[in-house]
Amino acid sequence: HPNPNHPYQIMKKLIALAFALVASSVFAAEFPDISIADLKQAIADKKVTVIDVNGAASYANGHVPGAVDFASKGADLASVLPADKGALVVAYCGGPQCSAYKAAAKKAAELGYTNVKHLSAGKSGWVAAGEAVEK
Repeated sequence: HPNPNHPYQIMKKLIALAFALVASSVFAAEFPDISIADLKQAIADKKVTVIDVNGAASYANGHVPGAVDFASKGADLASVLPADKGALVVAYCGGPQCSAYKAAAKKAAELGYTNVKHLSAGKSGWVAAGEAVEK
């Protein structure tokens, strides 16, 4: 069997890793991040639709104020999104390691929304920043 420490094997691993990183950064760029401060301002200005992708139990337990529950509204997401396809739509899930938000972000993009962002801090970052959740 091949020696895992052989330079060729190491190079193969590095190339695979490089491809994975490029693929994930290209994907991440599809939905730019929004900071907690910017999201807070957009909520205050009533210029954002926030989608919580943490599931119904988590949503009931607390969510970003004004957020819609993707678990209950996902099938009919269009009904909760604004008529303006350029309006800001922000999806979030548990925190920086969570990728569940993509389901809502992709759906909004498929519905024609062009300003879809990701609160990568997620619910955990929102709470850690001392922001209030709504129940």
